[in-house]
Amino acid sequence: AAGMRFPLALCLGLVALATASQSPLQRRVVKEVLEYFHGRSNVHFFFKEQAVDGAVEREDPSGTFVQLRVSLVQTACGKRAPRRQNCRTLENRRKPTCLACYKFDRGDVPKVLDKYQNCGPSHHLAVKEIKHRDEAECRAVEEAGKSSDALYLPGMYAFSKGLPA
Repeated sequence: AAGMRFPLALCLGLVALATASQSPLQRRVVKEVLEYFHGRSNVHFFFKEQAVDGAVEREDPSGTFVQLRVSLVQTACGKRAPRRQNCRTLENRRKPTCLACYKFDRGDVPKVLDKYQNCGPSHHLAVKEIKHRDEAECRAVEEAGKSSDALYLPGMYAFSKGLPA
C-alpha cells in the first residue's frame, strides 16, 4: 500500500484546475448540458459554465453513471455568437443551474444509454417536489442497461421516455 501514496499526491495538485479534476465522461456531460441548455427556445444568450459541483461517477457491470450540477452564468453574447472565448460574463444576470444524470455503456467510445437533465434557477431546483422528481429520474437513469428485464417494467419505461402511460 505504501507505493500507492505517491501518485495520489500528484493528483491532488490538479484539483485546483477544475477541468483537470473532471473525468472525460464528466467533461462530456458538461458539454452536452451546455448544448441542451442553449438548444432551448427561451435561451437567447450564450451561457458559460461557472462551476461544476456534486459530481458523482459510479461504475457497474452495465456501464458508468455520471451525475453533476453545472452552474451557468450569462454572457453579453447571443447564443449564436461565432467567437465565444471573448464573451463578457454578466455577473448580475440569471445564473441557472442544470442537474444532469447520464448513463454510459462500456464501449471504447461510450454511448449514452439514458439521460436526464433539468435546468432552472437554483432555488427552483431546491424545491422539495422538484428535488424528489430529479432524484427519482436519476435513479432510473442509473438503472439503465443493468438487466434487460429492468428496462421494461410496466409504467417505468413509458414514464422515463415521456410517452403516454
